[in-house]
Amino acid sequence: MNQQPPHLLHVFATFCAAGPQVRTVGLVNHFGAAFRHTFVACDGRIEAANLVADEVPFEVIPLERLEGKLGGLRALRELLRAQQPDLLLTYNWGSMDAVLAARSLRLGCHIHHEDGFNADEAERLKARRNFTRRVALRRTDVVVPSRTLERIARRTWRLPRVHFIPNGVDSKVFAPDTGDGAALRRELGIPRAALVVGAVGHLRPVKNFPRLLAAAAAVDPARLGGRPLHVLLVGEGSERPAIEAAAAKVRLPGGGRVHLAGHRTDLSDVYAAFDVFSLTSDSEQQPVSMLEAMSVGRPVAATDVGDIAASLPQRGRRFVVPLGPNVEAGLARAYGDLCADAPLREELGAANRDHVQAEFSLERMAVAYGALWRGALGL
Repeated sequence: MNQQPPHLLHVFATFCAAGPQVRTVGLVNHFGAAFRHTFVACDGRIEAANLVADEVPFEVIPLERLEGKLGGLRALRELLRAQQPDLLLTYNWGSMDAVLAARSLRLGCHIHHEDGFNADEAERLKARRNFTRRVALRRTDVVVPSRTLERIARRTWRLPRVHFIPNGVDSKVFAPDTGDGAALRRELGIPRAALVVGAVGHLRPVKNFPRLLAAAAAVDPARLGGRPLHVLLVGEGSERPAIEAAAAKVRLPGGGRVHLAGHRTDLSDVYAAFDVFSLTSDSEQQPVSMLEAMSVGRPVAATDVGDIAASLPQRGRRFVVPLGPNVEAGLARAYGDLCADAPLREELGAANRDHVQAEFSLERMAVAYGALWRGALGL
């Protein structure tokens, strides 16, 4: 009789196609049928399920919260009892009810992931959450993708079992010759001659995409050689109305426009359509979208948060701008410098791709996660 593969239960606050979800699906697809998976979405959003490969045995469960103040915790206790997973994997603060449910049921086979913070903790961590993590996770293996988070987990949360595993991307999928940026530009009405600053991400306040728009509007037109500057944002989320309102007010150099393309799965085409990839977040750790853009060979201009600078080759770090009153002006200069110099963009893009292949490959990440999963399962 064939033995079923180990059952991994993943609990996310949301299973939309954001960084942690995309990373997890990449790992799931890499291991194929070696594991079977259940994905739980606490907010009912399950778009990332569309990225799971056909050969992977999986199901998705939108969580139905029970009534009352502790409805989420009670619902997750019932779900864990019913599912009886071989390994529970929880992700970020939004899954803390599942962490507490697992502790209350004395579920020992559990790995928790911390990937960063939303706008409410971008400037200062909340003392109550620090205490909760310190107590609830003290006997749990905790995975972090950045050295910044590793320091927080060890020093602030005082957790003894912290594993630093950098994010990784598939350089075969995200390669310079795999996307058709020209076709996407035609689809969106972006002229062939235009320069494009682009970003991919969940439209949340912490991403601060209005900052990107303001910085693009401040680029000196003289740096663009008469070419229009367009901004292309790919993703969906609660901040779309605010970003649309900001876009309606900005005037981009050369008569360029802002394009909000929504959620897309053809990300190789998206990155190929960019001249410059940018993240202007208030808080990041090690963004998967940045690694994907680097793998496609795109230069990066970004705010200096988390491990963004540390994830770039040395020569590209001068386009990482500190937060502060001059951040928009600094980003505008970075955009102008990169847009004005095509050979520099090509040089930095090639260095970025080489760096991803050497340091942040899917294979390297999968080896580390596979060892952790199998170790937790006793395999």
